[in-house]
Amino acid sequence: MSVNNTISLENYASDTGSVSSVQRTRILTLIGTIIAQFALGSVYTWSLFNAGLADKLNIPVDNVAFSFGILSLSLALASSVSGRLQERFGVRRVTIAAGIMMGLALLLTSFTSNIAMLYICAGFLLGAADGTGYLMTMSNCVRWFPERKGTISALAIGAYGLGSLGFKYINMSLLENSGLTHTFVVWGALAAVMVVVGGLLMQDAPAQQASAAQASNNKDFTTAEAMRKPQFWMLAVIFLTVCMSGLYVIGVAKDIGQQYADLSLTIAANAVAVIAMANLSGRLVLGVLSDKMARIRVVSIALLASLLGIAVLLFMPMNMNNFYAAVACIAFSFGGTITVYPSLVSDFFGLNNMAKNYGVIYLGFGIGSLLGSLVATAFGGFTATFYLIFGLLALSLMISLIIKAPQLQTQHA
Repeated sequence: MSVNNTISLENYASDTGSVSSVQRTRILTLIGTIIAQFALGSVYTWSLFNAGLADKLNIPVDNVAFSFGILSLSLALASSVSGRLQERFGVRRVTIAAGIMMGLALLLTSFTSNIAMLYICAGFLLGAADGTGYLMTMSNCVRWFPERKGTISALAIGAYGLGSLGFKYINMSLLENSGLTHTFVVWGALAAVMVVVGGLLMQDAPAQQASAAQASNNKDFTTAEAMRKPQFWMLAVIFLTVCMSGLYVIGVAKDIGQQYADLSLTIAANAVAVIAMANLSGRLVLGVLSDKMARIRVVSIALLASLLGIAVLLFMPMNMNNFYAAVACIAFSFGGTITVYPSLVSDFFGLNNMAKNYGVIYLGFGIGSLLGSLVATAFGGFTATFYLIFGLLALSLMISLIIKAPQLQTQHA
């Protein structure tokens, strides 16, 4: 396989000595990214810990679940600045620091004695560590393989999704045999080691040469220009809504099963595995589909799936099959939307400023999750949040059916 001219080998090969060393470097970076992403994805097992932490701290489950909303907001904020950290310190150092911070956050969570400490350790610190590693390592790996962006994105995103599935069994076993405190310690140590090892295998991707199509692109919006367009805020509303539905349900899935659907602990906990598989399926299926049809139509399909899932939770009798089907629809929609959205933003506002434009919209990842938890806490249960999400999903679906890409109006002096 040839690197061709998509990566500036002239500069990089002068240091490494040959094209074969470039191949070896980028394969090692891919392996390291997959390892790190798998560990970073483990945060989506959080619903396994809500009940135990609620008992330990003697507070309602909704108050504990709010920590996942804080985690998601912190993750989004950290993701938006991780690129600048990479520019200054390099992907290896930043990834290693993220791994150490993740392990430390989980270790401190094991000693949590009050709700404030839980929000700081399991919310802000854990979210910052996860967000710092997630988008940065994935985008760096994709830049190493410019001729296979879709495949590499699927591998990295798939590893992140599989992390919640793999750690579901690890953490469930630890909780059953070792208790809450020990589980956090082992989880933190294992995740930290995996992220650090992954970081050691990574190197920063060299600059890519702009293609002729990119050079002649006259439809690139700056962030200021994009934010003056109604389409920008329409896309932001859709993204926030999908994140609210996905992250809220993922964060409290086990508790929804036990308290809302009146299922046993074992059946409710299995929702974590269902969510992980549906999340991964959404990323792969909708990601591939987005190369075959308009991406906004793919988002419409994702919104319809999530709307169906919430409708089942609200209006259907709750049993194991309906519960699993509902959370699977919501997780499928969330995973697929997260995968498609960066490219969708570039379709609307151009490729060259995609990272900056998507970075602003990506804040909806954290805000959406936080809003879901706030509504549940304020109104004392799941139902109010489900109705809010149902309404926002219906609105977002209508937006996705009427929205059209804006045209850049060239300014003349």
